[in-house]
Amino acid sequence: MIKFYFHHTPNPMKVALFLEETGLPYEVVPVDTLKGEQHEDSFRKINPNGKTPAIEDDGQRVFDSNAILLYLSEKSGKLAGKAEDRAELLSWMMFIATGIGPYSGQSVHFKHFAPEKLDYAINRYHREAVRHYEVLDQHLAERDYIVGDDLTIADVSAWGWVDRAGVVLGEDPLDQFPNVKRWFEAINARPAAARAREVGKDLEFKKERDEEALRALFPQNYAAA
Repeated sequence: MIKFYFHHTPNPMKVALFLEETGLPYEVVPVDTLKGEQHEDSFRKINPNGKTPAIEDDGQRVFDSNAILLYLSEKSGKLAGKAEDRAELLSWMMFIATGIGPYSGQSVHFKHFAPEKLDYAINRYHREAVRHYEVLDQHLAERDYIVGDDLTIADVSAWGWVDRAGVVLGEDPLDQFPNVKRWFEAINARPAAARAREVGKDLEFKKERDEEALRALFPQNYAAA
């Protein structure tokens, strides 16, 4: 059975959606990132980068959400798309991994967590996040899915971050991206999305973003002890 190292944040939610969509059996292993459990030696053996998600599958570790999606889709043959669309699938998976994900994350960080409000950084990452949404919106014109004619891991991967668009972009974030909004509402209406949202709901995670949490989330911002 797959061990799924989980915290309720955008990247783990991608994997949760994949697992619920495909019905692959898995066991949730909570990693409380606000308590710093991602830095413990036992977890670093699973993901040396100290972030969620990660999985263990028959003794094989896989870390990074898009790597996990690619691995599981290849192994199971599910949500991998058609062979003739493989190059397109890989292109959009990398676009999400290097564009939507990190620029959304940095936009959130500098707007909501940075100790100083740096106008340049806020503007830079917000506008780049918007630009990536514009690229996706243009691509989704007259398309129901990001790649091909059916749901693939590209849709699953994008859903994880688009679900948090309000935090990234502000109030009513998808109104300016009608094609992304239509696509997201269709993915979000799938029964698997509702089940994915329930993953980990019975677990007790730290909620306070106090000094302990900030040091756990952003250890590079603090001098080594």
